[in-house]
Amino acid sequence: MTRTPNCCCSGFRYLPIIAALLLVGLGWSFLQQKPTAVSMKQSAVAFLKTLDEKQTAIAVMPYDSEKRVDWHFIPKDERKGLQVKHMNEEQRKAAFTLLQAALSESGYKKARNVMELEKVLKALQAEGQGPIRDHERYYFTVFGDPSGDKPWGLSFEGHHLSMNYVVEKDEVRSVTPIFYAANPATVTKDVVPSVKEGTRLLAKEETLAFDLVNSLSKDEQKTAVIAEQAPKEIRGAGEAQPPQDKPAGINVGTLNEKQQLLATELVQTYISNLPEDVAKVELANFATHGLGKVHFAWAGALKPGVGHYYLLEGPSFQIEFVNTQPDSLGNPANHIHCVLRNPSGDFAIPVK
Repeated sequence: MTRTPNCCCSGFRYLPIIAALLLVGLGWSFLQQKPTAVSMKQSAVAFLKTLDEKQTAIAVMPYDSEKRVDWHFIPKDERKGLQVKHMNEEQRKAAFTLLQAALSESGYKKARNVMELEKVLKALQAEGQGPIRDHERYYFTVFGDPSGDKPWGLSFEGHHLSMNYVVEKDEVRSVTPIFYAANPATVTKDVVPSVKEGTRLLAKEETLAFDLVNSLSKDEQKTAVIAEQAPKEIRGAGEAQPPQDKPAGINVGTLNEKQQLLATELVQTYISNLPEDVAKVELANFATHGLGKVHFAWAGALKPGVGHYYLLEGPSFQIEFVNTQPDSLGNPANHIHCVLRNPSGDFAIPVK
């Protein structure tokens, strides 16, 4: 997904819209920053140096291990990798320095806030019932040797988070799947000091999509809305490769400039979780293909509080969002799952 785009000029007339958002959203500070691939390599090596022999055996796996493509965001009793809970203070600092290198400032803050929501779930869940709720039950795994020249991978995962990377030399070759979730999507009650009532962690991912679907004309909605009821879950959850269904919904290239701007800003919202140099390449790939190859599909209600879903995809990205589940207090459609994937292949593995 992070390959440098070719010189194809297809969709050229859409580039001003995309380029404007790229500059506003990212600025040019990436020119002065250390490349993400270098930062990740150095941070991974530093993290592994803090581990003892037993921890290293848990945290490091071969690059070709089947576990590298074994991802999921549901509560699990066990996962691959070394759990944050089992690290000392030095090791935790090194581990989260590695995660910071792999995400933008906003993407990192969002990930840490997802972890904080586990405290909310624990406070609301009856004692002894339901899955384990623990804000330190998140796992780091390094695949291969980050100090060498061969490809190596990183996984950071736990309930409602899954981030997966492949790095080779000075290139971040893959950043997908990258998954965030929020339960509750909007916090309606103060139950822990670190998460205030009114907190809405994935607000832009939801509000921009509502703005887009509700900006469509009745005829446009007939094309964009693919089902009256939203699905219960995103497609391909936990599968090694993204769904390969034909594009659904309405072609964004047929929409007016305001609607195209909303669609572009929605794409940027997901890509902006990545470090600036990596995000720049992703947005350049998006711009190269143009909005004429992007489709937007919606299912479910056109207002909050009732189950809703969308799929926004183009040649270089696949974004999926669902909000149908109630939160722990029973508020309907207040539990978001959303993911960014690469339709050409996740984990730097081309789709066959």
